[in-house]
Amino acid sequence: MKKVERQQLIRKIIAKSQIERQDDLVAALKGKNVYATQATISRDIKELQLVKVPANDGGYRYALPAQGEIDNQTRLSTELSNNMISLKRQEQFLSIIMHPGNGPVMASLIRQLEIDGVFSVIGDDAGVLIVCRSIDAAINVEKMFWNLMN
Repeated sequence: MKKVERQQLIRKIIAKSQIERQDDLVAALKGKNVYATQATISRDIKELQLVKVPANDGGYRYALPAQGEIDNQTRLSTELSNNMISLKRQEQFLSIIMHPGNGPVMASLIRQLEIDGVFSVIGDDAGVLIVCRSIDAAINVEKMFWNLMN
């Protein structure tokens, strides 16, 4: 199962069940024939921005954030517009220079979007290197990024 599908299932489980711990979520997924490690679920919880809220029994349970999920493409557009210093392409590589501290967020957003043609994304404090599967894919991704900024 793809990450996007697993995370959609997690949203449904969280909405319908009292999930108190990561182990409970692993078990709930297993009950639906989806096998994931606790480490994978931990990353999903972080990416989904799940929060713990008081449960009816006095404990705490996972819930979706109150403001709702922000569309990752909108977040990417905002990050590009507000924090990108430069975007360059050479062959099948794209280099994005960001204001310091914004590289990891940008790399994470690009990974979450699972953009067609992107092979790998590497981010550091102020930069992101995107390795595309072909030169044409790199051109398409570059155009997409410029369009998101306009």
